[in-house]
Amino acid sequence: MTTYDERASLSDLTTTADRVRRSVEGVIEGKPEVVRLSLTVLLAEGHLLIEDVPGVGKTMLAKALARSIDCSVRRIQFTPDLLPSDITGVSIYDQQRKEFEFKPGAIFAQIVIGDEINRASPKTQSALLESMEERQVTMDGQTYELPDPFMVVATQNPVEMEGTYPLPEAQRDRFMARVSIGYPHPEAELQMLDVHGGVSPLDDMQPVAHAHDIIKLVDAVRTVHVSEPVRRYVVELVGATRHHPDLRLGASPRATLHLMRAAKAAAALSGREYVLPDDVQALAISVLAHRLLPTAQAQLNRRTADQVVGEILHRTPVPSPYGQQPPGARGA
Repeated sequence: MTTYDERASLSDLTTTADRVRRSVEGVIEGKPEVVRLSLTVLLAEGHLLIEDVPGVGKTMLAKALARSIDCSVRRIQFTPDLLPSDITGVSIYDQQRKEFEFKPGAIFAQIVIGDEINRASPKTQSALLESMEERQVTMDGQTYELPDPFMVVATQNPVEMEGTYPLPEAQRDRFMARVSIGYPHPEAELQMLDVHGGVSPLDDMQPVAHAHDIIKLVDAVRTVHVSEPVRRYVVELVGATRHHPDLRLGASPRATLHLMRAAKAAAALSGREYVLPDDVQALAISVLAHRLLPTAQAQLNRRTADQVVGEILHRTPVPSPYGQQPPGARGA
């Protein structure tokens, strides 16, 4: 438990986060918004799903974020023959000691990179559910705690590509946010050829923050104030997805919590001790859209979940700017 004296201030947070951001952007050129979202999810104690076509740097982003922090990192290559025990671990009988011994799986790391997560079967994908939600693994009646901080950064290819399985709804709901990297701008791609043409940019990366720094920054994010109007705004946005005619599955209460936590982290990264509606709006599509299921008619009309969330943002009244600062801060 972090004490008050050990807790990082917002200035410490922005300084450390800026170092990590610059480190990652040295590998992922021209995508500052993607890097910022990755940091937001990390400080909000969430998990990140990176979805895009092959070759645009999904795994590179995950590895760059992991290498920027001095912590334990494990990579899992998801394949059709991957077993749940490969992820969580397995109990092996020790004949000399006459008892079972637990052998931890790849999930026992502070940052876990799940590469092409939707190439494994749904049964294997579901092995991550308890770990992502409760940060623990239960095996043969024993519970094993996962290290702190703990973050899963998973990549997946579009579901229409060959050899992929769609992620189950429960699995998608565990990811705080989804991001697509997209193709680079021509200038960034040209710079990539100049800088990365000979060696991998990951080879020269050195940690710019430690795991205990991230733990203190997470504690600082928890202290960010969310006023009553902004909390109601978050609830109204999520609630609107549950009654929208173009959706057959709306966002869960877990999505409400994730959106608020992400907004607090975004506010902290901006150096603020309170959340604005702008923080919520900027994150709504990334946090909500991947959890939603459009109706068959909406799919025929080529209506995407991103478009539906954008429409909800446009229709939902934004709360008054008053009362968003913590008590006593107005007029300071």
